[in-house]
Amino acid sequence: MTDIDLIRGCVRDVPDYPKPGIMFKDITPLLGNRDAFKATIAALEAHVADREFECIAGIESRGFIFGAALAIHMSKRFVPIRKPGKLPAATYEVEYELEYGSDALQVHQDALHDDERVLIVDDLLATGGTAAATSRLIHKSGGVAVAAAFVIELSSLSGRQTLGDLETIALLRY
Repeated sequence: MTDIDLIRGCVRDVPDYPKPGIMFKDITPLLGNRDAFKATIAALEAHVADREFECIAGIESRGFIFGAALAIHMSKRFVPIRKPGKLPAATYEVEYELEYGSDALQVHQDALHDDERVLIVDDLLATGGTAAATSRLIHKSGGVAVAAAFVIELSSLSGRQTLGDLETIALLRY
């Protein structure tokens, strides 16, 4: 069994969650399996090791799990990208559209250095709206988003197209 097979085997399908017709990809079994979690971090590192970046930005909330672990593993800085009202100091904010309505993301104004190269990390790429907003937020903060890495990509939702020229990496594609 390959590491990717191990990782894929630890993603649980949950039908009709959070609403009827949705097949939810649950990563909690992956997180609960020490070997699968380690394999996930190693696989993410293998896919991004040849990119030049100084910092990893993890998107709330599951991006914190994978992004922070990868940052430690690669000796990089970690910056959390949060929903509004969660960061205590001055922030930059970008709004983005959801299927119904809008949302926003924030980062501390002092989190990134000018022209700092940043890898975006999250657990799931669906429509790409959150990752695209994160890329805009990094730019607004003076940084440069070099790539976005995900554990899972739901290909039918065309998130890669939303991210445009931003290099997109996914370990598993459904």
